[in-house]
Amino acid sequence: MPKQQRMMRIEQRGTLAAIQELEGRSDEELEAENRHKAAAQAILGARAAERYDAKKARAHFQRALAAARPQERLQLRRMADASLALAERRADDLKKATERLGVESPTTRQLRGLRLMGLVAPPSSAGVLARMRGILLLILLIVVVFGIGFGIITGIAAAAGGASTGVKLFYDIVLILIVFGVMAYLGRRRQKRMKAERAEQIAARSR
Repeated sequence: MPKQQRMMRIEQRGTLAAIQELEGRSDEELEAENRHKAAAQAILGARAAERYDAKKARAHFQRALAAARPQERLQLRRMADASLALAERRADDLKKATERLGVESPTTRQLRGLRLMGLVAPPSSAGVLARMRGILLLILLIVVVFGIGFGIITGIAAAAGGASTGVKLFYDIVLILIVFGVMAYLGRRRQKRMKAERAEQIAARSR
C-alpha cells in the first residue's frame, strides 16, 4: 500500500475512533475541542438529537462535515441522517438510517415509543394541525394515566378500610410520580448504554 494512502487511512481511523474517546466529555469541552473537531461536533449533534432539538443537531453536523476530511464525510452523513431522524421523531427513517450506519437498530418497542412521541409532541417543523392533535392526545394520555392510578389507589384503599377522595388523589399523584421517576431513570441508563455501544460500533467500523 502506498505510504500516502496508508497515512490517510490511519488519520481517518484516528478521527472517527475519537468519537468513543470524546464521548465522556462535557458539551463545553467538546465545543472547545480542536484536534478532533469533526468528532466533537458529531457527538454534540447526537446529544442535541437525543434532546429532540433538530435545529441544533443539524447545525452541529454541518460543522462536523465542514471540519471532516473527504474520506470521513460519508460516515458522518450517515450519523447525521440517523440523529436527525431521531430528533424529528421519524421512526421508519431512523431504522433505515441506523442500518446504513452499520449499528444496531432500535428495538420495535423503542420505535413504537418514538412514533407515539411523534404524535404527542411533534417536531417544530410539523403543521398547526399536528401540534393541536398532539396537545389533545397529551391531555387524553394524562387523563388515562390519572384514571388508572386512581383506580389502583382506590382498590388499595378499599382493602385497607377506605379513604377520602382527597387522600386517594394525593396518593394517586405520588404513585404516578414514582412510576415516571423510575421510568426516566431506567430510560437514561438504557440511553447511556446504547450511546456507548453505538460509539464502540462506529469506532470498530473505522478500524
